[in-house]
Amino acid sequence: MTIIDAHHHVWDLSVRDQPWLSGPGMAAIKRSFSLADLRPSARAAGVDATVLVQTVTVAAETPEMLALAAADPLVAAVVGWTDLTSPGIAGELASLAAGPGGEYLAGIRHQVQSEPDPDWLRRPDVTRGLDAVAAAGLCYDLVVLPHQLPAAGYAAAAVPGLTMVLDHAAKPPIATGELASWAAAIKEFAARPNTVCKLSGLVTEAAPGAPRAAFVPVAEVVLSAFGPERVMFGSDWPVCLLAASYGQVLDALDPVLAELPDHGREAVLGRSAMRFYGLPPENEDVGGGT
Repeated sequence: MTIIDAHHHVWDLSVRDQPWLSGPGMAAIKRSFSLADLRPSARAAGVDATVLVQTVTVAAETPEMLALAAADPLVAAVVGWTDLTSPGIAGELASLAAGPGGEYLAGIRHQVQSEPDPDWLRRPDVTRGLDAVAAAGLCYDLVVLPHQLPAAGYAAAAVPGLTMVLDHAAKPPIATGELASWAAAIKEFAARPNTVCKLSGLVTEAAPGAPRAAFVPVAEVVLSAFGPERVMFGSDWPVCLLAASYGQVLDALDPVLAELPDHGREAVLGRSAMRFYGLPPENEDVGGGT
C-alpha cells in the first residue's frame, strides 16, 4: 500500500518571515524546517510521497516550492498560492505551470480562515478566480473555520468543475467536544460531489495530551459524510509538532482506519491523494525510494 502525506509545510526563516509563528503557543516551531528534517519521520512512518502546501500569501513562495519538488523525489505535488482575486490569475497560473517544476503544481490555497468577511468565498471576484483554477486543471484547498463552511459550500456549487479540498476538516472544536454544529455543516458541505476532505491538523485542535479516542468522533463524521474515497490523510507537519510527533499523528487515526475495509484504508492513506492531486498511480515511482 502506498502512503501519501497529503498536507505538510516547510519554511526557511532566513528567506522570509512567517508572521503567524509569532502567535501564542508557536515558540516550539518558530525555526526553519526543511525536507531533510521531514524525511526521517516520513520514512519511519512508511510514507512514500508528500504534498507540500503553502504557508504565506506571498507569490514568491510557490515557485520556491515547485523548485523543491523538482529537486526532491519525496514531494510529489505542490499546493501553492496566487492572488485568487487578481484579474490576471489565468496568466499567473499558466506562468507557474510553465516555469521550473511547474508540472508539480496540483492546487492553489488561500488562508480564508483569516478573512474577516465570512462570505469571502461568495464574492464574484473569488468565483472568477476559482473558475480560473478549475480551467487550469488544479484543485482548490480550503483552509476555513466551521462558521465559514456554508460559504465554502456555496463556492463548491458555484464552480462544480473544481475539486474543493477541505483542509483540517474545517478545524473542528475537538478540545470542547461540542461537535454538533460542525458535524451538521460538514455533512452539508460533503453533499457537494466535488468536495474532498483531509484528516489533517486534528492534533492541534484537541486538548493537550488528548487520547486517540478524542479523534474518533471527528474521523467518523468525516468518513461517513464523504466516504473513504473522498478523504485523505495529512500530517500538517511541522505544525503538528506543537501537539504530537509525526508517528503519533498517524497513530491517532488507527482506531477508525482499522474499522475500514482494505480498499477504504488504502484510499484514505494514499489513493485519494493520488486521484485528486493527479499523482502517479501505485505501480509507478512516487518518489519515496531515494
